[in-house]
Amino acid sequence: MSEYLKNVHVFSSVKQAGYAAGQAIEKKIIQLQEQQQHIRMIFAAAPSQDYMLEYLTQSEKIQWNKITAFNMDEYVGLADNAPQLFSQYLERNLFSKVALAEKYTISTNGNVQDEIKRFSKLIENHPIDIVCLGIGENGHLAFNDPPVANFNDPDMIKLVDLDIVCRQQQVNDGCFSRLGDVPLTALTLTIPTLLRGNALFCVVVGAHKREAVKQALLGAIDASWPATILRKHPNCQYFFDKEAYSEVAIVKA
Repeated sequence: MSEYLKNVHVFSSVKQAGYAAGQAIEKKIIQLQEQQQHIRMIFAAAPSQDYMLEYLTQSEKIQWNKITAFNMDEYVGLADNAPQLFSQYLERNLFSKVALAEKYTISTNGNVQDEIKRFSKLIENHPIDIVCLGIGENGHLAFNDPPVANFNDPDMIKLVDLDIVCRQQQVNDGCFSRLGDVPLTALTLTIPTLLRGNALFCVVVGAHKREAVKQALLGAIDASWPATILRKHPNCQYFFDKEAYSEVAIVKA
């Protein structure tokens, strides 16, 4: 069995997968809290993260006042208070429920280049300890879709066009009512930025993610399936429900 497959955890339900990820992240936070004064975390915003965030916000062991949180991507072109904004998702599911030391979210209603400079400085200011992420139907990490994913990206954050599979996924997830409502562009942390996190926790659920999971774990490491690069990270744990996990393919591996 490949070494990284030891970090693959599969559960019978979406809630079990999310809560198990939450427990693992909580354990890592507690470990770090014993070693350092402050922790910096990057969070994805998607339905797949719901139960993981639910578990974390209920934790009585995490010292949130010693944690700074960032989001990893954001649509361009939505109104400031649009519920589909990832900053709004995190506000509903995390920020409003815990007392963080600081929170920084990507703003996309001003000058994009100025925001790229601002957020790049915030991210590079100190190391990132934990990244909580998922995998898209097209294998994307954050909004690094196959056409724009670059494993050696020189940028920390960049403006990208969203591909059709990614935009359709937002409809499939119930975030938008129709494809025409989904923005065409977004700002996203790049793949090297995400991989600089010390510990990565990847939650992926649902049968619609099965091919992406199969490719992420078994496919050639290539930007055509961006999540394959996670196998190069020394400390990435995966949490799947049984619907997302392609057991037959893994057994054959």
